[in-house]
Amino acid sequence: MWPYYPDLLATPVPRYTSFPTAAEFSGAVGADEANQALRTVAGDVSLYVHIPFCEQICWYCGCNTGAANKTQRLHAYLDALHRDIAITGARLDGRVRVRRIAFGGGSPNAIAPTDFVRLVDALTLHTALDNPTWSIELDPRTLTPEWGQVLGWIGVSHASMGVQTFEPQLQAAIGRIQPDQLIVEATAMLRKAGVTSLNFDLMYGLPGQTMDHLESTLARTIELGADRIALFGYAHVPHMLPRQRRIDATALPEQDARFAMAEYGYQRLTAAGYVPIGFDHFALPHDPMAIAAREKRVRRNFQGFTDDQAPTLIGLGASAISCFDDLLVQNEKNAGRYRMLLSQDMLPANHGIRRSADDRLRGGVISELLCQGEAQVPPALLAEVAGRIAPFVERELAALDGAMLRILPGGLPYARTVAALFDPYRQDSLRRFSSAV
Repeated sequence: MWPYYPDLLATPVPRYTSFPTAAEFSGAVGADEANQALRTVAGDVSLYVHIPFCEQICWYCGCNTGAANKTQRLHAYLDALHRDIAITGARLDGRVRVRRIAFGGGSPNAIAPTDFVRLVDALTLHTALDNPTWSIELDPRTLTPEWGQVLGWIGVSHASMGVQTFEPQLQAAIGRIQPDQLIVEATAMLRKAGVTSLNFDLMYGLPGQTMDHLESTLARTIELGADRIALFGYAHVPHMLPRQRRIDATALPEQDARFAMAEYGYQRLTAAGYVPIGFDHFALPHDPMAIAAREKRVRRNFQGFTDDQAPTLIGLGASAISCFDDLLVQNEKNAGRYRMLLSQDMLPANHGIRRSADDRLRGGVISELLCQGEAQVPPALLAEVAGRIAPFVERELAALDGAMLRILPGGLPYARTVAALFDPYRQDSLRRFSSAV
């Protein structure tokens, strides 16, 4: 059983897919810094390609995405993305080896399969691909047979589907209707196409959701054989995401019910044989993520937990973020301005942050705590957080052995809160983040 201490979960905290987080980005870092980083990086890199469109916009969604209902706008974006690939690839100049390519959004399958093939061709032409692992996020509602054929032809081995819940009444409450049979058919199509690592995104804390609803969705997910599962807590922030105003806030579970759902999901999935990655991600033992967890190779990047060991991630597309050793830089978020910059052959990066030595030190501690459940903490940092970490140690959620800080089994849902203790940017500004559970 996880002990429930609402006072320790009261403060919203980041998910720490980077450190510093995007909340610290500013216009002081932009195209010049991105240009220098691209011209000097070498070795293994990964690429992230952002498609900020969906056929249908779900009410809960916090992604940078818009409706793919205007053909001219969609084609104009793809033209700009091709230019982004070309001018970024020219700056890499053969010094790098691209080992992984991830397509995300939005929903990459909001574009036509032929347009997806053209993007793959552009990446092949302009960057040095070294037998990369291909992954893609997919909306099962618009996953056509033609997509299955294309994914198989390219050799996509990793895919993630937004499932959220199998309960029809909950789907209606969040604006995402997708019958059970649709997920069954999409799963079969992806397996036939050669996808060996299939992730289901699921959610708890949805309006009107009960424990029985969650159990039903988990049981169906296990039955369908998802290799990975991400079980996210729904974050209701309508002041930041106006589309969430369509969701009935009065029907949302209270914090204690959310906590119980998170714990139930953890216990249910680990009992079914899934290896836990943190407290809300899971993978079957054969999956590369579970193997990485056993070998303590799991890391964090802008897609969440990953077994990707490349030290550099290059983002392509509007709002995509690139991660270099000492630099985080994000492309223009607005698709129109993104297109305008690229029409002038300008790199679209326009804000970010330089990572100081202290940032990298703190980021290492935060990453180790979230990915491995323990971290060796430098003495100066340990002294800085000693008072704030005491409540977690006293309640046996964490343990200190010299300079080694460990998250104890009962402390798993508090891991992000413990990690935030090492984040000096967060100590007086947390309102924009979601609940820790």
